[in-house]
Parts: sequence; C-alpha cells; structure tokens
Amino acid sequence: MTDRPLTLMAVHAHPDDEATSTGGVLARYAAEGIRTVLVTCTDGGCGDGPGGVKPGDPGHDAAAVASMRHQELRASCDVLKISDLEMLDYADSGMTGWPSNEAPGSFWQTPVEEGAARLAELMRHYRPDVVVTYDENGFYGHPDHIQAHRITMAALEMTSLTPKVYWTTMPRSMMQRFGETMREFQEDMPEPDPAEAAALAEIGLPDDEITTWVDTTAFSDQKFDSLAAHSSQGENIFFLKMGKERFREWMGTETFVRVKDATGAAVPENDLFAGLR
Repeated sequence: MTDRPLTLMAVHAHPDDEATSTGGVLARYAAEGIRTVLVTCTDGGCGDGPGGVKPGDPGHDAAAVASMRHQELRASCDVLKISDLEMLDYADSGMTGWPSNEAPGSFWQTPVEEGAARLAELMRHYRPDVVVTYDENGFYGHPDHIQAHRITMAALEMTSLTPKVYWTTMPRSMMQRFGETMREFQEDMPEPDPAEAAALAEIGLPDDEITTWVDTTAFSDQKFDSLAAHSSQGENIFFLKMGKERFREWMGTETFVRVKDATGAAVPENDLFAGLR
C-alpha cells in the first residue's frame, strides 16, 4: 500500500471542454477525496471575443481571448474542486477547415511526439490511476480534440504506467433526442440537411457498447456552474439555455468507453475507479 492518493487525469483540448463531458466525474471524485488533474492542451484563442466577436472578424484579439479564457478556466476548476490544473498552452487550431488549422504553432500542427513527451512528463509526475480523453475522432471531429486523443495515447506508450483509460462518449439513444431538445430551446434552428443528420447519427456509441455509466446527478449543479464560468463562450454553450432543472435531467449521467484496464473489473461498470478501491 502507498499513501499516494488515487488520481484521475482528464486531458482536454480547450477551456470549457472539462465541464461538458467530465464536469460531473471531476466534481464527484473530488468530493470523494480523489486527486483530480486537468490538462488543457490549448489556449482557447479561437473562441469568441467580447461581445461575441468571432475569429477572423475585426476586433478579435486571440491573445486577449486566450487570457480571458484562462481566467474562466481557473474559475471553472474552483467550482469543480479540481486539485491540479496543467495548461500546455498550444495555440487553438479552430474548427475543422479554418485557416488557423494550418497556423505554425497551433496544436494541430504540433508533432504528436512533442505534445506526447510533455504530457508523459505530467503523467510520470501525477501517476494517474485513471486517464480520460476523447476517442480517435475527438468525439465529433474537432482537430484539437483529435490531437488531444493522439498525444494522450502516445504519452501512455512513453511511460511504464498502466492506468485505466477511458474515452468520453454519449449513448446514441441520447443523441437521437438531443436534436429535438436543441430545437425546443432554439425555435429558429433549421432542420439539418441529410448529410448533417447522417453525421450526427454516427456521433457517440450504441448504448450496449458503452462500458461505463457514472451517476453524477448530485453534482450536476456544479457542472452547470462550471460551464457558466466560461461566460465569454455562453453563446456557444447550448446547455446553459436549459436552466439547472432541465440540465440535471439531461446531464446527470456521464458515459465512457473503457479502452485500457489492468484491474479485470467487470463491465458495464458505474465507477471509473472500479477495481481500484
């Protein structure tokens, strides 16, 4: 036995990503005395500027946006009681197809080995028992999410550590209802064209392929507040439009697929730390 605390490390792409898919588990496990480590890979500089000004528009200052988003990220970490925040501070690559994808120094243009070596050092320092990141498509194809996946899996290969490893996901049964809920809160939202609808149908996993369902209902208010801490991006955070009660109904369970495990814990499971305590 060792005095080292059980440790969860979540590797995310941008400020606010920590809240969307893992805010519940970060808050829950912090409350249970588990050390929670958040690694945020980019500076978020491709987010909205003051007044909702978009990247590429007059008045958008990526450095100022990044500074503002760092402050919001720290506020979110305080809400979720995250033990340790590590920022790799690569330049935000923007959405798929944006010119910023090709910018020198962007996360998408960073060699995987470079990012992985930096992350591996953090893994050796914190020695996580559980690591959470995105799947190989970054859940929905965002370049920085894909890159976060790549450096996480490469970093694990560079270390001798054997944590349980999870990728965030959503059950397709929920994704099917998600579009209806979005239209409920955004009445002017157009129907997706067939290609978009087909792409949405491929996001997430069939329910029976999800290995891990974690009840975070008791922490949904913290998750909502952590999202709200990213106030500069409120226009882009659909979930804030729901209000806390509806949010609790929708976001009271966080789901994952387990991809590495040395514990032999049975699946499906309801605890990322099953087999470790």
